[in-house]
Amino acid sequence: MEYDTLNLLDEALSLNSQAKPSLLCGRFLLVEDCVETSGAFVLHHLLKWSLSSHPSSVVIFLAFSHPFVHYDRILRKLGCNLAAQRDNSRFIFIDMLMFHIPDEGKPSQDGLLTLFDKIQEVISTLDPASNDITIMIDDISLLEVASNGSSNDVLDFLHYCLTLTSEYGCTFVALDHIDIYLNEERPMLTLEMEYLADILVKVEPLATGLAKDVHGQLMVLNKGIHNRHGSSAIKVHKFQFKIKENVIEYFYPGTKS
Repeated sequence: MEYDTLNLLDEALSLNSQAKPSLLCGRFLLVEDCVETSGAFVLHHLLKWSLSSHPSSVVIFLAFSHPFVHYDRILRKLGCNLAAQRDNSRFIFIDMLMFHIPDEGKPSQDGLLTLFDKIQEVISTLDPASNDITIMIDDISLLEVASNGSSNDVLDFLHYCLTLTSEYGCTFVALDHIDIYLNEERPMLTLEMEYLADILVKVEPLATGLAKDVHGQLMVLNKGIHNRHGSSAIKVHKFQFKIKENVIEYFYPGTKS
């Protein structure tokens, strides 16, 4: 799939800004989707943008959902060669499909701490002054599975990762499937992540059901940038999208049937 260089999603996330460093640096961007309407295309778009935003940018990708070949195939359609980026040490792929899940009843903190140490070790070899560093997790819900369902352990891990955004100016991006939690309407993990997120992207089906020219809707909540001069105003962007074979179209409600 190809994505237009400038589109409503880029504008909502300030990806078209010429600011250096990027306005995403040091921030936590959370993408929420559901089984009916996948938000994976947002993650793919951010992955391509992260690798192309700076000549020495680096992405550390924690893959719980799919192997490397899956992402390499998709990103090639977007004009990004992940295999080449991996060989150049700009794309660090951590295959979590092989992640060791502790035996039932045993604590999972050690495994997540080991994972965090691995991320921190990679970052320590880089120069944050000359590298834009992005940490991505393709499925927070599977991270919870890997921790034996311990939301507290996952939240501790996320807090550890967020310390890297302040210490090194890393961008932190995570995808979460909010409709997999059958026992709770708004589980603690989801509520806490929404609170922690600087930018929240919700990918949802249309409230009126499926339409021929509209596949879903996006809501982007940007909480603003906090600095010594104060904070910018909270901005909310709402628009719809259609997934075609080689392009994602974004448009405002009412402009498509």
